[in-house]
Amino acid sequence: MVTRRTMLEGSLMLAAGACVPTPLAAAGGQRDMAGHRLWYRQPAAEWTQALPIGNGRIGAMVFGGIEAERLQLNEDTLWSGGPYDPVNPLAREALPQVRRLIAEGRFAEAHDLANARVMATPLVQMAYQTFGDLLLTMPGPSAPVRDYERALDLDSAIATTRFTRNGVHHERTVFASTGQQLLVVRHAVSGEGTLDLDVQLAPAQEMTVRAQGDRLIARGRNRAAHGVAAALRVAGLVEIRPEGGTLTAERDRLLLRGARAVTVLVAMGTSFRRFDDVSGDPDALVADWIAAAQSIPFAQVQAEAMAEHRRLYRRVRIDLGDDRGAALPTDERIRAAQTRDDPGLAALYFNYGRYLLIGSSRPGSQASNLQGIWNDSVDPPWGSKYTININTQMNYWPAEVTALPECVEPLVRLVRDLAASGARTAREMYGARGWVAHHNTDLWRASAPIDGARWGLWPMGGAWLCTHLWARWDYGRDKAFLRDIYPLMQGAALFFVDTLQTDARTGRLVTSPSLSPENAHHGDIAICAGPAMDQQILRDLFDQTAQAADTLGIDAAFAAQLRDLRARLAPDQIGAQGQLQEWQADWDAQAPEPHHRHVSHLYGLFPSQQIDLDATPALAAAARKSLELRGDKATGWATAWRANLWARLREGDHAHEILRFLLGPERTYPNMFDAHPPFQIDGNFGGTAAIAEMLVQSRGEEILLLPALPSAWPQGSVQGLRVRGACALDLAWRSGKPVRVVLISDSDAERVVRFGERRLTVSLKAGRAHRVPLAPLLG
Repeated sequence: MVTRRTMLEGSLMLAAGACVPTPLAAAGGQRDMAGHRLWYRQPAAEWTQALPIGNGRIGAMVFGGIEAERLQLNEDTLWSGGPYDPVNPLAREALPQVRRLIAEGRFAEAHDLANARVMATPLVQMAYQTFGDLLLTMPGPSAPVRDYERALDLDSAIATTRFTRNGVHHERTVFASTGQQLLVVRHAVSGEGTLDLDVQLAPAQEMTVRAQGDRLIARGRNRAAHGVAAALRVAGLVEIRPEGGTLTAERDRLLLRGARAVTVLVAMGTSFRRFDDVSGDPDALVADWIAAAQSIPFAQVQAEAMAEHRRLYRRVRIDLGDDRGAALPTDERIRAAQTRDDPGLAALYFNYGRYLLIGSSRPGSQASNLQGIWNDSVDPPWGSKYTININTQMNYWPAEVTALPECVEPLVRLVRDLAASGARTAREMYGARGWVAHHNTDLWRASAPIDGARWGLWPMGGAWLCTHLWARWDYGRDKAFLRDIYPLMQGAALFFVDTLQTDARTGRLVTSPSLSPENAHHGDIAICAGPAMDQQILRDLFDQTAQAADTLGIDAAFAAQLRDLRARLAPDQIGAQGQLQEWQADWDAQAPEPHHRHVSHLYGLFPSQQIDLDATPALAAAARKSLELRGDKATGWATAWRANLWARLREGDHAHEILRFLLGPERTYPNMFDAHPPFQIDGNFGGTAAIAEMLVQSRGEEILLLPALPSAWPQGSVQGLRVRGACALDLAWRSGKPVRVVLISDSDAERVVRFGERRLTVSLKAGRAHRVPLAPLLG
């Protein structure tokens, strides 16, 4: 359950690892707003044209209507169902037979047996839900409108709609307050005339709404799904603060007449406290949030909300050059970018990705799901849940490098919850110690395999999430944090200590049963042993857990055991086409989908660093060949992954071509949401990470400057990015070469700065800006 206290505690948890702003990034002066603004000449006609606002826990899509405004509402604990245990009681007995069939190459039989006796019950998980709509309607006949504009200011996190109607100028602003935990709408008029407004709440859940005084009061329950009973109580409270005029309560709506302005406060909550506790009091929550704001003027609420947003957003600034495209409305600009380079659009996309992460994942909130926090359906695509075979992880790819460590706190909490539910799954399904999560989870932290053996029998979701815990440590170097999350990593590793199988053909250790995420190798069969991605994730998990134990001075015997197991894992292999093999056998050429969206076997190249142009050139060449065979164009998130992979190969122009496709109308909606299609937010975050990856990469103590800079961005600058080792970076370049590099380390340290093949070792003092001499790097 979210309270002000839990939000504060979540912020403090990561405070020690938070970013040290660089002088330029921290400057609070006037900004060039072109790179921080989405704008349009007409209201949104559909959801993917509306503009998102959010504070991590609650959010809205703002349509910018004229006579009728719609705010589609979300609250991040509003999911279907309630606590449930999906582990199939037949699974543990069936698993040895499934493994035997896989070892004998009888994959279809293994597939059928797994579907019959291993998969979760129910076979699907619960879905993230929409709360409903707030409707603001100006009664009376339509009238001509002029000077219309709606915009989203990424720097202030405010959506604004302006127009003139019947000679009266209207301005409507919408934002989400983190401190007050409210959505706030203000509609003001100027000139001759007043404002008439009908205010209505239209819930999408099983709720009743009644008007009382200056409030709309909504109460009810969430929805049952797939045999899981509805367990959440849901509440909403809307308060109207008019300036002038009269306000009348009428059944389920409030009628405002003759006002000069009105402020609307919206509070939403559920009885969710934890994945196994739904005993909260949502009526008290929403009443407390409204009551706490009653004595605070609108201007103060707005100023505090802006300041809290800017505390995170203004840590990083980016300039990629030509921004003339900003003169076009954003929807037109996206279409126009297909015919010419628009560096400013890439910078806007980068800024938008950071904005979306701030808006969908804050300390105390739930982690960002498939749609972040924004969803208009009670039956959204893929349940708008947590797909942890790539999509949830991609949501957090930009968090560390773009200086948003606080936004990782909900992900850390999700992993902590999964370790609890996943321990039961490990014990009851596998007879193993530790914990496991498969390819999806939900609010209730279900961790058993879902959807069918073709997609869900993949035990690596939790292991991959643990690499994000390590990244938080690596970018922040906070030993207290490492000590706190070590048991999660240790438990994830322990599961594989107990469940790895020996391949009778090679003597190597492999996972079984498993699959290469969502890709089949024979017909519609995906089940197998030891796909490349599993082995790569385990190398990272075992390495990082052992390193964490070393750093903390604990668990020496377990660290040694992990290093021994790591050495026995099946290695990456190069196939007959010169490609990196996706499976233990060279099945790549016969796989039914040669251009499959997933490139799971390239995890070792990105986001991992196991495959490297310098350290493993043969594997890097094989990964490049796999990318060529897969093709550049895919779904939105898969396109973003490809851009990151080519950037890691230091091929900037190729990465940029893919980025251009990602930013075009086939993969970007008019509101700049990523088009899978349909909408998934992971592509936005993957694209943001790719832009950062093109500008700077870090590996151990080495910092690579402009490793994949495309020719389309010959000059530019970025301030406030973070690199591994708890260090911040300011970087400016001209003609493709660095002209200014400043590092600020959180501790005394030495770093190796690299440009091309030239390297320079620099000594850094904690908290001091160090300007790197460039002559040794430029030759």
